[in-house]
Amino acid sequence: MKKVRQPAVAGTFYPAERDELLALINFVCGEPYVGEKIKAKAVLVPHAGYIYSGKTACEVYKRIEIPPRVVLLGPNHTGLGAPVSVYSGDSWVTPLGEVEIDREIRDKLTKFYGFSLDEDAHKFEHSLEVQLPFLQVFAEREFKITPIVLSLLRYEDALYVANQLSKVLFPYRDETLIVISSDMSHYIPAEKAKELDSLAIECMQKMDTACLYERVFRYQISMCGIIPAVVGIEVAKNLGAKEGKLIDYTNSGQTTGDYSNVVAYAGMIFV
Repeated sequence: MKKVRQPAVAGTFYPAERDELLALINFVCGEPYVGEKIKAKAVLVPHAGYIYSGKTACEVYKRIEIPPRVVLLGPNHTGLGAPVSVYSGDSWVTPLGEVEIDREIRDKLTKFYGFSLDEDAHKFEHSLEVQLPFLQVFAEREFKITPIVLSLLRYEDALYVANQLSKVLFPYRDETLIVISSDMSHYIPAEKAKELDSLAIECMQKMDTACLYERVFRYQISMCGIIPAVVGIEVAKNLGAKEGKLIDYTNSGQTTGDYSNVVAYAGMIFV
């Protein structure tokens, strides 16, 4: 029997009705991007409710070319499942339709030690699910996804994951996009968030993951997708990316009006 992941956060993080969802994406995305689409190796996008972080996510998605293979890397908010959880089913569904799992990539990945076929980590996890409607709206051709949820790992273990993922993806490097799902600082004043996040963003612009990992823990930056970022940026480097470009930086205060206690969001493109 076909295993299909049903939406876990439709109706909360984004609308559950197709037309309402499309209308909200259209609203948060604003003016269409008229420049030439960027062939990115990776992107970093936020994963909060669309009314909070949708603008920043969209500033990235509307600028890039979405290839036929997309690897989704997100943090494990629930604590369920294996440390490196590769989705084991056949497809994911959103209000905009069904997207197939890239079995070819998944089967190659799960031959490596530590890459576990798993559904538990994905069942209620929102960090990857919220990316799909944006991909569905902006993709100009069909694409398949490889969803991977990552728990907190040592830096050396994150490098191991990145190296194995790079080996699998290298033959497909011209037809693959890495999507790193991460929010930045959580529940602190906006100015403090910007100060701390700039330290992490500087490392990501240089694609220096040792710098990123060290600064996040030294300065206690509450960036939830630190491990997806380390893994994704290392893979992007191995696939040919040279730099990270900051496209947008916002925070929840711009929606709520409360700048004393925000969650911050960055949108980046790695080329």
